[in-house]
Amino acid sequence: MKEPMKSVLNTDAYDRRRFGQLMEMSDKLKKIGKEGKSIFPLIQPLMSDLWAGLFKMKPDLLDEVPEELGMNRQLMERVMTDQGYLDFREFTRLDDLAAAIGTTKYSETVLRWVKEQAKQDQDLAEALQHLIQGDQGASQQATDALSAALNQNGSLLSQMLAQAADEAIETKENVRSILGGIQAGSGDSELKKVPLKEQLFLAEKLSHNKNLKEIAKWAGRMKVIANRKQRSKHKDAIDRNGIRQGSDIEQLLPMELGSYASPISKLDFLRRYAEGQTLQNDTKGKEHLGKGPIILCLDQSGSMKGQDTVSKGFALALMSIARKQRRDFAWIPFSSHASDAIIYERGKIEVQDMIQLATVFLDGGTNFAQPLNKASQVIKQSRFNQADVIFVTDGEAHVNNDFLKVWSSLKEQKGFSVLSLLLGKESIHGVDGFSDRIVRASSFEDQSIQQAFDI
Repeated sequence: MKEPMKSVLNTDAYDRRRFGQLMEMSDKLKKIGKEGKSIFPLIQPLMSDLWAGLFKMKPDLLDEVPEELGMNRQLMERVMTDQGYLDFREFTRLDDLAAAIGTTKYSETVLRWVKEQAKQDQDLAEALQHLIQGDQGASQQATDALSAALNQNGSLLSQMLAQAADEAIETKENVRSILGGIQAGSGDSELKKVPLKEQLFLAEKLSHNKNLKEIAKWAGRMKVIANRKQRSKHKDAIDRNGIRQGSDIEQLLPMELGSYASPISKLDFLRRYAEGQTLQNDTKGKEHLGKGPIILCLDQSGSMKGQDTVSKGFALALMSIARKQRRDFAWIPFSSHASDAIIYERGKIEVQDMIQLATVFLDGGTNFAQPLNKASQVIKQSRFNQADVIFVTDGEAHVNNDFLKVWSSLKEQKGFSVLSLLLGKESIHGVDGFSDRIVRASSFEDQSIQQAFDI
């Protein structure tokens, strides 16, 4: 015998199957469905309807439902007539990730509201208990008690759902900040390249991990800056030593503008301009660096603790440049010792790698020789020729001359370049011996840090 449909909406087999797939993907949804039964026995059908209400193009309440679904229908009617829900649907409609996150937040919120009402309302508490025990007539009793609670405190539920919607939107944006590229508008297209199960896993971590939330926000800001720097580099860079023929008005040489202004040479200028023979600046910008791999040596000594989240947002922005330009990326965190390099081919980072990056902080003192040694090992791999090394620190440490000689020899052989970002007020003496360029900055929020995104 076919199991009766436990939905109060116009859902179909596809809708119910799709939500079942999402439940399998999401540990959080499974947990809510399992633990929520002790508060609200029909929580799983309600979760399925909450998802359908957020995801479907045109969700509608059924006119008649079985008595046992009376509470679910009342809750869905209250949710779907709320203006906050209607606004939220603009964000979640036909969006798997947004609707799944919204379902998680809405389900948690409804359960919390029901639990709070049951503490204050003896009739509702008893009705729910009878429903859990499966007593005869309990469904109608619980529906009546819930109706009274909604009439009295439904506005509180609306407020709580509005906050849940805001949290869901923030979580989706944070996922996009972390997994998206640096190019404006590329967030959703980049998300589609990541399996939905991994997106959900990251979203669940973002909901409860304060550090990861901060990293996501900084990554978003840093990527905006990186995109602007990269666009400016390719669009506006001009090699003033180069001259070519063409018909680009903005790049015409002053002498050609003079020819146009003179009645004697104006006709000759117009002829040459029409034929693309006027002299102008060559707008092919200098490519100082070889578009090789990027190696980030990132200080994680105790003094960098306060800048941990922003430094990782900075790392993700660099990684996005690597991904866009299909360059390998190596990350070497260091303090008094250095971790082995973690290499992300073409800048692609998996969600599990992201969680690891967010949670690791070495602490301790400062040692420059160890991360440079680790970087040397990476550079010696043939694929790491012409690497761009970014060395970030707020400290000072001694590097002996013997190592610096080996470093210089390797640099000549492999053609790599080193940019050191020196935060704070430490002397440049520690980084001077192995750096090609040194940029001083008070913190990662200093505008001079943006020079790193010129790579």
